[in-house]
Amino acid sequence: MFRGKKYQEASKLVENGKLYDVKEAIETVKKSSYTKFDGSVELHVKLGVDSRQADQQVRGAVVLPNGTGKKVRVLVITKEGNFKAAQEAGADYVGAEEMIQKIQTENWLDFDVMIASPDMMAAIGRIGRLLGPKGLMPNPKTGTVTPNVAQAVKDAKAGKVEYRLDKNNIIHLMIGKVSFEDDKLMENFDTVMGAILKAKPAAAKGQYVKSVSLSATMGPGVSINPAVLG
Repeated sequence: MFRGKKYQEASKLVENGKLYDVKEAIETVKKSSYTKFDGSVELHVKLGVDSRQADQQVRGAVVLPNGTGKKVRVLVITKEGNFKAAQEAGADYVGAEEMIQKIQTENWLDFDVMIASPDMMAAIGRIGRLLGPKGLMPNPKTGTVTPNVAQAVKDAKAGKVEYRLDKNNIIHLMIGKVSFEDDKLMENFDTVMGAILKAKPAAAKGQYVKSVSLSATMGPGVSINPAVLG
């Protein structure tokens, strides 16, 4: 794969074949970030599970102690009695059937998180084929299907992130911005990794965490020694 000159220069800051400790990896990722905008710091974790097996799925959500640095647009679909609470909690969009209709007829997806009360899930199922591929379908496992929509909105706005395996058994997610202080990125990293380690399926055999790396937006990956993760 062809890489641009800036990427090649940034790659020189990463020692080939080295497994870094977390602190040094964060420092290296920040040094190797070359975008003019405030890039994201992304975590990539390859697990020794088979995502094709139902009993080896790894999925959940966790609130980052220092947030993601990203403004999150939240849509709440619930009954009218919950509208005010959702709005006061900071939801960007609130509605019921009319919002489902808007998504269905206009292919409107200008939000980052959908939160739904359980009594709306049957209706939301009609647009599952639109939401699913975008990772926007509410799910009880990630706390986005709940009767307490107000708390779910607050969590999403505070920096709640979802983690799930892709088809290659890798979890990809954002843990903050390059501009974050090192210790704040470290706290976010530890929180996410703690959740992933706790979510180890009983059916998983052998080495659970195969590899861990951090990278800045469009930047080179920095590998972390799994042995330091406990």
